[in-house]
Amino acid sequence: MHCPSCDSDKIVRNGIRENDKQNYRCQSCGRQFVENPSGHYRISDETCDLVDRLLLERIPLAGIARVAQVSESWLQKYVNAKYKEVPRQVDPSILPEKKTAPPVVEYDEMWSFVGEKGDKQWLWLAIDRKTRLIVGAHIAGRDTSGAQGLWDNLPERYREEAYCYTDFWEAYCAVIPGEKHQAVGKETGLTNHIERFNLTMRQRVSRLVRKSLSFSKSLDNHIGTIWLFIHHYNRSLGVV
Repeated sequence: MHCPSCDSDKIVRNGIRENDKQNYRCQSCGRQFVENPSGHYRISDETCDLVDRLLLERIPLAGIARVAQVSESWLQKYVNAKYKEVPRQVDPSILPEKKTAPPVVEYDEMWSFVGEKGDKQWLWLAIDRKTRLIVGAHIAGRDTSGAQGLWDNLPERYREEAYCYTDFWEAYCAVIPGEKHQAVGKETGLTNHIERFNLTMRQRVSRLVRKSLSFSKSLDNHIGTIWLFIHHYNRSLGVV
């Protein structure tokens, strides 16, 4: 056996790779390699299913790679593709049938960051008080455009019929029609459900933890991670 870089025959075994292939190291130049590198190793469906479940827990990608025994480079490519496919709107099939009483929706926003703490991204959320379904979400700045993005993300029925409770952030007043909106303080308890869900998000999505090394480096993946969990959370409620 010869080194593919320097053609030296001073080759030693250097552990087993995640695809169960023998790894070799050249003692002359330090190059590491495997025999027959063109052979493609396919990640099993069972491993992909495990990764999908782990993505819904507060575990960084490096931790998922260790648990699933896959390379971090493969995992990054896998999640990049997965997050691109995640719908950025609530699945209409899980929404309850139209009833006589209009729905009541609570709104709130929470901050996170992408890349560095100076690049704050605000997660705007809306929850149906009765069903606990997350009916809208938007990631943007904490300004009127962010509130407008959340409003536009809501299903049509919620924009037309729902009565809304928010905090006193002025962006809400600029977007939500006044006759359907009431700004309230935390002491009223009228936004308790959405504030509690904010805690759930920080407990379950590692990228939203305030003091964490698991922050997002890509805004697209940040958004995909959040929507992946929202879809999972809504399905777990089993609302019909």
